[in-house]
Amino acid sequence: MAIKVGDPLPQVTFRIPTADGPAAKTTDDLFKGRRVVLFAVPGAFTPTCNNNHLPGFLAKADAIKAKGIEAILVTAVNDVFVMGAWAKATGAEGKIEFLSDGSADFATAVGLTFDGKGFGLGTRSQRYSMVVNDGAVEMLNVEDAPGKAEVSGADALIEKL
Repeated sequence: MAIKVGDPLPQVTFRIPTADGPAAKTTDDLFKGRRVVLFAVPGAFTPTCNNNHLPGFLAKADAIKAKGIEAILVTAVNDVFVMGAWAKATGAEGKIEFLSDGSADFATAVGLTFDGKGFGLGTRSQRYSMVVNDGAVEMLNVEDAPGKAEVSGADALIEKL
C-alpha cells in the first residue's frame, strides 16, 4: 500500500555522498523538524530524470525555498557513488541533497516501486514529489508513468505550495 498524505515517513537509512565519502543518514536525520521537498526518480542519469526532472528542481530551487521549504532532496535506487557523480555532473551539488536508496528500502517502504526489469533496471522508485513536514507527508504527487515528469515536476509543485 502506498504512502499517503498525513502518513509519517518510514524509518530507513539512506547513504549520502559527502566530501569525506559516503555517510549514513536516517529518515529522522533528514526530515525531523524540517519542511522539505523530496522528489524521487527511477534512476540517476536516465533521460527524463537527468534532462527534465532534476533540472527543473535545480532551476526553481530559490522559488521553492521562497514558499517555506528548507531543503530539496532527491532519491533514487542507485548507489551512493552514482548519486554523488550525478550531483557533480549536473551542478546540483550543494543545492539539492542526494539520497541513495541503493537497495530500494525506502521506495519499498513507501509503496512506490515499479519493476524496471524490462528496461534492464530491476526494482526502481516510481517518479514522484512530496512535501514532508517534520517527517510526515504534507503533499504527494505521483506520476502515472516512469517516463513522465509532469505532476511531480518543480513547476507543478510550486503551483500547489
